[in-house]
Amino acid sequence: MKKNALIHVSVTAIALALPLVSLAAINNVSDVGSFIIDTINNVIVPVLFAVAFIVFLWGVFKTFILGANDEEAKTNGKNLMLYGLIGFFVMVSLWGLVNILTNTTALDNSGPVNLPDVGVQVGG
Repeated sequence: MKKNALIHVSVTAIALALPLVSLAAINNVSDVGSFIIDTINNVIVPVLFAVAFIVFLWGVFKTFILGANDEEAKTNGKNLMLYGLIGFFVMVSLWGLVNILTNTTALDNSGPVNLPDVGVQVGG
């Protein structure tokens, strides 16, 4: 059951992402890298945050509304809330580490690098 659901979600995600790839206007390797990084930053990360938030809210709903009289439902809801908070913590921590690494090594991806002209001509 879970395997079929995972396959359906994967196929749906690929089908929805296919227009992004076909309309990307990729001309060189740098464009491919920029496209992948932009897709991760602008699509995947917000979706993961949304999933963690929905899991947390579903846990709150199961704990306080559905589990008002049922201890097992309260326990399941508390676990979902914990998983949502752990997801937020892991994502924010990794995001912070990536920003620290990026700022430390000056990999800010602010645009093209202009190399200095040293006056050497090759090939005449």
